Amino acid sequence: MTTPLKFFAAAPKGVEPLLADELRGFGAAEVKETVGGVHFAGELALAYRACLWSRLASRVLLPLKEFPLADADGLYKAAREIDWPDLFAVDRTFAVEVAGRSQAVTHTHYAGLRVKDAIADRFRRLSGARPDVNTDAPDIRIHLHLHGDKATLSLDLAGDSLHRRGYRQAGANAPLKENLAAALLVRAGWPEIAAQGGALPDPMCGSGTLVLEAALMAAGIAPGLLRPRYGFEAWNDHKPKLWKELLEEARAGKDAGLARLPPLAGRDIDGRALHAARDNARRAGLERHIQWTQGDLSEARPLGEKPGLVIANPPYGERLGAEAEVIKLHSLLGATLKQHFGGWRAAVFTGRPDLGERIGLRAEKMYSLYNGPLPCKLLVFQVPAAEQATATGGGDFANRLQKNLKHLSKWARRNEIACYRLYDADLPDYAVAVDLYESRERHVHVQEYAAPKTIDPVKAEKRLREALSAIQQALEVPAARIHYKLRKPQRGSAQYEKHGEDGRLHEVAEHGCRLLVNFEDYLDTGLFLDHRPLRLRIQREARGKRFLNLFCYTGSASAHAARGGAAQTVSVDLSNTYLDWAQRNLALNGARAELFERPPPAGSEAPGASAGGRIRMGSPARLPPHALLRADCLEWLREQAQARNAARFDLILLDPPTFSNSKRMDETLDIQRDHAELIRHCAALLAPGGTLYFSTNRRGFKLDEAALAGLEVKDITAQTVDEDFRRPPPPHRCWRIGRAEAAAP
Repeated sequence: MTTPLKFFAAAPKGVEPLLADELRGFGAAEVKETVGGVHFAGELALAYRACLWSRLASRVLLPLKEFPLADADGLYKAAREIDWPDLFAVDRTFAVEVAGRSQAVTHTHYAGLRVKDAIADRFRRLSGARPDVNTDAPDIRIHLHLHGDKATLSLDLAGDSLHRRGYRQAGANAPLKENLAAALLVRAGWPEIAAQGGALPDPMCGSGTLVLEAALMAAGIAPGLLRPRYGFEAWNDHKPKLWKELLEEARAGKDAGLARLPPLAGRDIDGRALHAARDNARRAGLERHIQWTQGDLSEARPLGEKPGLVIANPPYGERLGAEAEVIKLHSLLGATLKQHFGGWRAAVFTGRPDLGERIGLRAEKMYSLYNGPLPCKLLVFQVPAAEQATATGGGDFANRLQKNLKHLSKWARRNEIACYRLYDADLPDYAVAVDLYESRERHVHVQEYAAPKTIDPVKAEKRLREALSAIQQALEVPAARIHYKLRKPQRGSAQYEKHGEDGRLHEVAEHGCRLLVNFEDYLDTGLFLDHRPLRLRIQREARGKRFLNLFCYTGSASAHAARGGAAQTVSVDLSNTYLDWAQRNLALNGARAELFERPPPAGSEAPGASAGGRIRMGSPARLPPHALLRADCLEWLREQAQARNAARFDLILLDPPTFSNSKRMDETLDIQRDHAELIRHCAALLAPGGTLYFSTNRRGFKLDEAALAGLEVKDITAQTVDEDFRRPPPPHRCWRIGRAEAAAP
């Protein structure tokens, strides 16, 4: 009777118990779990079977030598003592892979080099030649594991990570490894569900890893059948006949397994990801057995005749801008499960277990796993059967949404408006603002007002889930075009700061003016909908006039002025991003705008080239018909108000932030404290008969009329609030201001 060989199977952290059970099923003895893998013993056939059939292991290692580790020289000496020529031929290529940590040898790359040198020197001493190193695709891979004051050298029997099944193209983006996907399916109970004929849809399938692993598992197909090679094939003790028998055994049952496959489906909104999924299925020989659909997760529906398993791996939202998107996806996933998958099991693998409550179902089980270095949870739910499921709710909200849509859509069409506010916390329980954007396709911008501390957070999450579901259904928009944000009180310029890196701009129309909006990267879209009547007023009054737009943001008012035939527009802001945006908005409306740096005090410097190819100029009066000026508005206004030869404008828009302490500004801005000074500086730049429009959205703002004595001031707030914002209190306050001696009637 031969002595059993000792092996070690590596696995992702958290998968070790499942791998131990799998190895016992292969006939392994002396099975012992440890962090990162499982020790086991058996014949060589067992190791071959593990390489071919294990769905959970990352590697199958044959330990060669374990030894104390004092330093790098000791590592070299121990490695050189191994009879490497007895393991593989000199004409084979090899590589050394290092894992683990040790205080004795802290540099893993150097540790690998010392082992490589030891192997080469051992070959050279015995045969006068040495094998070549191939780090990409070696014939033989040696594994060095550092663990405290010990080290282990092993032969990697697989030769490469076993998660690489062979159906995925090299270099393809795969955030979920195949063996981790298999572990999720086992934890979710898929083998039992598949055996009973239950179906499996993945509504956010990406490149299809979960669906493909589910198919291989349900069909009983060995996951290693597609791999082109294994590391043990270059090992001197390899048994080709034994390996051939195991391969033939695995291939023999493949067709029968495919014939009994239950229904499987993958859905994703991203066409490129779905194309990759189809390619992967084709390489796996599964293209005729899986239904692939491009579409929104909320459109996912049951398939097959029996309840099965819905499984999903939503994005985790590792960057700030993705946070709201992840909340939205969890909420809509929960609503879809409750509405359409009653009686099914559901499993959600997420790096954000704190968002589990957003799904709206109580997890029966929760498993800790790692996706690479990222700690994650697998949440497993039993979705209540249809007759037992609690009502999704949101009926009052849905009814109000439909009522508002019926009224406002007619009003919007009559007035050439493609973007408007559909709902704004009309019902106390549903504290969201819903803006509808009709461009080439419909988009919905949803802002949730932060609930006060007196509101139960679970109730607030339930209401948001109901609201998002109702929006998706009532407005017939996929989740990908519902853009959710959490709105809370902002300080400084936080309202305008970048939240993401999406960068996609969408064109919309407003009173004949073409404008660009961004739904993802900022709290606001780049177009303040409540200022629409004020922009239209500027457009109608701008013909032949000179228009100054201070704190211009994305320049939408300047675009309206240009559309209205303004003789000149000057747009001032400190942000390069917004000035670039403004330039594009003006260009869309036939106005070529030039960008300028902040000018020096009038008369102190002649025009000339500045850094970055931009132009510095003297007096603003010498600006071209459409100019964008990068400057601190507070400082620039103060200088121009005091300058003798400053330009005069027929129309000025002053719409500053309520508060700003931007690092780029030399001073802070508090609109309640500073508005009188700002208004007086603007009034100094008014041409005879000119008009200044001052607006603010600060709650509780009080105009300092005494400080504005000598100016003609008229509150026109009611005239600047459109049909979609007629809810108390008004979204902003607005005044028409002129010099008293030349004020317009």
